[in-house]
Amino acid sequence: MSGIFGCIAKENCVNDIFYGTDYLSHLGTKRGGIAVLDSKEFKRSIHSLENSYFRPKFEVELSSLAGNSGIGVISDYEDQPILMKSHLGTFGLVTVSKINNIEELTKKALKIGRSFSEISLIGMNPTELIAMLITERNSFQDGISYAQEVIKGSCTLMLLTDRGIYAARDRLGRTPLVVGGKEGAGAVSSESCAFPNLGYEVKKELGPGEVVLVTSEGYEQLKKPGEKMQICTFLWVYYGFPASTYEGLNVEDARYRCGAKLALDDDVKADFVAGIPDSGSAHGIGYANARGLMYKRPIVKYTPTWPRSFMPQNQRMRDLVAKMKLIPIKELITGRKILFCEDSIVRGTQLQDNVKYLFELGIKEFHMRPACPTLTYPCEFLNFSQSRSTLDLAGRLAIKNLTGSEFIDLKKFAEAGSSENLAMVENIRDRLGLTSLKFQRLEDLVGAIGLSKEKLCTHCWDESSYF
Repeated sequence: MSGIFGCIAKENCVNDIFYGTDYLSHLGTKRGGIAVLDSKEFKRSIHSLENSYFRPKFEVELSSLAGNSGIGVISDYEDQPILMKSHLGTFGLVTVSKINNIEELTKKALKIGRSFSEISLIGMNPTELIAMLITERNSFQDGISYAQEVIKGSCTLMLLTDRGIYAARDRLGRTPLVVGGKEGAGAVSSESCAFPNLGYEVKKELGPGEVVLVTSEGYEQLKKPGEKMQICTFLWVYYGFPASTYEGLNVEDARYRCGAKLALDDDVKADFVAGIPDSGSAHGIGYANARGLMYKRPIVKYTPTWPRSFMPQNQRMRDLVAKMKLIPIKELITGRKILFCEDSIVRGTQLQDNVKYLFELGIKEFHMRPACPTLTYPCEFLNFSQSRSTLDLAGRLAIKNLTGSEFIDLKKFAEAGSSENLAMVENIRDRLGLTSLKFQRLEDLVGAIGLSKEKLCTHCWDESSYF
């Protein structure tokens, strides 16, 4: 994923840009950036976030930045924002995108004589390519529509100009974008959680493919939303911050409902329920309330110096961070039968280590209830665990163990309750050393969120999507 934030005001708004972007730190892994525009020029700053968070990296630069408008980004991989001078004027650009046909679009651009400057170890910078696509039309509005039309994957963006901030949500709404306002200022954010402490009120959630121009006076709709939407379901399961709301549905509240769905028809005996912090906690509370069981915290998260475990790009470091940030409370573990709720099981390597460690501490039974079904297909639309290969997924590894093949029809394994699905789950349970394992059913996950399945992207679980 990535997170983007923009602000335009009648006065200097650099502090709002800084803090608004910082509130999106849970969405990105590698790079952070800010671009501001004063009456004379654009200024940009980009830093690596691999060994530190956004705030300490940019805080020291605030005194040297000034402007009445600007954009910020917490990025998965590429350097952002992009600054570009074109026939449309000078502009800054930040994106949340995944371009599956990036090679095709790059070759096409090179063939007509275009050139690129932002080349890195990951190859072509997707944000620069999007900027170039926008400039192939005669207006920013038409350029944005053209870029979203030719990109296969997803593309949500903010474009900073001297007229205001153009904001466009992905044409199928896979990632959210929300407009906020207060007296003398307007803002746009990937998540609504960035607004309250900065004094902004939510004015509008953009629909799929919708384009608006945000100014200090408000916003103007430039393109109406499309009829089809497939927002990423994983926003409610894991990525989203608890205080955020998408499509009118709060993340924390949805996780309570999700935990309650996990408790349906589950009669396993446990001394209490716990959540793997942080995102598993709300699922666990929902489960405990639904079954009338006590909720406790036998594992607590230490965050002052340990970053998010998915942030480091090296798997060895990810495993180390995952281990070091979670501290067990032995007095609540030894001799107990504990049911844990977690947002998901992706690879299972971290969970496997946690299970082994807790049995060494004397846990009697370790029951696991992930809040979503087994991840079977790699994400095609967002940079969700982009570095993993398909066979890194716990479900795919189990399928290979059971069939001896990487190439097999997966639909039966993805169907909850089928003999193939039950065998896959049992293989995962056995490999991880769990006492019991039960995944959320897809229909129950959809019901917990509260949108119709047609409006949700569930590709990770059943390979269904609009392209």
